[in-house]
This record gives sequence, structure tokens and C-alpha cells, in this order.
Amino acid sequence: MNVTASTLSLTVADVAASRDFFCTHLGYAVAMAADGFASLTRGEDAAADIVLLRRGSEVLPAEQRDRQATGLIFALTVTGIEAEERRLREAGAPVTMPLREEPWGERLFQLTDPNGIVVQLVEWATPDEPAQKTEEDPAMLVITPTAEKNARMTGLAAPSRGSTELSTWTVAMEAGRSGPEHSVSREQVWTVTAGVLEVTCGGRTEKVAAGQTLVLPPEVLRQVHAPQAAEAHVVMRADGVVRVPGTEDTRVLPWAR
Repeated sequence: MNVTASTLSLTVADVAASRDFFCTHLGYAVAMAADGFASLTRGEDAAADIVLLRRGSEVLPAEQRDRQATGLIFALTVTGIEAEERRLREAGAPVTMPLREEPWGERLFQLTDPNGIVVQLVEWATPDEPAQKTEEDPAMLVITPTAEKNARMTGLAAPSRGSTELSTWTVAMEAGRSGPEHSVSREQVWTVTAGVLEVTCGGRTEKVAAGQTLVLPPEVLRQVHAPQAAEAHVVMRADGVVRVPGTEDTRVLPWAR
């Protein structure tokens, strides 16, 4: 199979309302249109095309004509997510979930269109940017690290990199940063290699200094704070997943897979 393009087909009550939402706020343009139909594309990037069909349209199979797009999240991975949220708010877009950061490295916020379609903009933690040569001196290299809100995770061993049972990664936190409260389905072993971390787990807080190791039990809420710049090495079974209070779903740690 050779896939040449991806298109999301959505059945809605008001095609024009969704068309205007995607074109006004998310940079889509109308490629084709007819009564009860619109085909949208961004053209210049990897975003999926969108087809909007009016509910009840005869082009749909009979059993699908009265179904409307519900329970669906249309996710777009972007760069510069803070600027995107600011731009959309200033434009009056209906931001229905504000920007948040998950402990597995995902930053996201959501919009909801007039037909109830949820659009989620996502930005993931990424490795440091590659070295770039300056125009002034071709021999000079400038390396710009990727700044994350709470911590920088660097994956080491993981199933995607050859291990079969365990994942390991390093954590670097700037002074004063705190991670979100969460639990993990597997035991984790943290060895602090620089600085000090304050870890609260199950209502108990411990200071862990460079050279010390902390064992965090599974399925217990924990939060990590760096009173000073700190680094640590973490080991966990590769199938561990994360839960955040107030949510029912689980998420994987992308750097551990």
C-alpha cells in the first residue's frame, strides 16, 4: 500500500460554520465546495485534508447519514504552541481547554468548532537542536538547546533503541522548576547525578542529593521539584504508563518507548 495523502471526513450539521472555523483560525483553504460539501486543505504542510459533509447527505451510506462527528479529537502537531494559543485567543477563537503540560512531554490545548469538533494542538518535547553554522563564520557552530517548561528528558535505552525490558533516560531541571503531580504504573529508580531534588510521594517529601538513589513505588502520586538546578538518571520497566489526577486515560512516556 502506498499512501499519498490523508483526509479526515466529518459529518456536521452546518458545513459553512465548520468551514469558516478551519479557514479563519487554522489556516485551511477551500479546495472544492458544493451544496452540503466542502473540501479543505492547508497544502503547504503535513496537516491532513478535511472533507465536510452535511448530515443527511445522500452521498453517505444510509446507516451513516444521520451520524454526526462526536467523540473525536482532531490533533495537529505544531511548533511554537504558546504563540499559537496566544494568536488564537487574540483572534477570538473558542479555546475550550487552556494550554497545559503533561509529565510525558506533551504540551497541548483545545479548540471546539461550532459543530462540536474538538481540535487539539500539540507540541512534544524534542531533543536539542542540531548545531548550526553562522553566516559570519562558517567554521563556528552555535548549539541552541530546546527549552522545556519543567524539565528536559533525554531518552537512552528503550525498546525503540534496542532494549527489551527496561527504559532509561536522564532528567535535567532548572532551579525552581516543578513537574506536575502524577503516578506511574511501574516502579522507577531515580539516581540524582547533580544538584538536589525534592520528591513528594504518597504525602512524604524527601530531599535527594547528588549520589543518592530514590525508589518510587508504582501507582502512587508523586511530584518532583528542583530547589536548585539538578540532573538525574531514571530507570523503569519499558511498559510503564502515566496517570494524572482528574483524568481517566493513561499516557506513555515517549522518551521511554
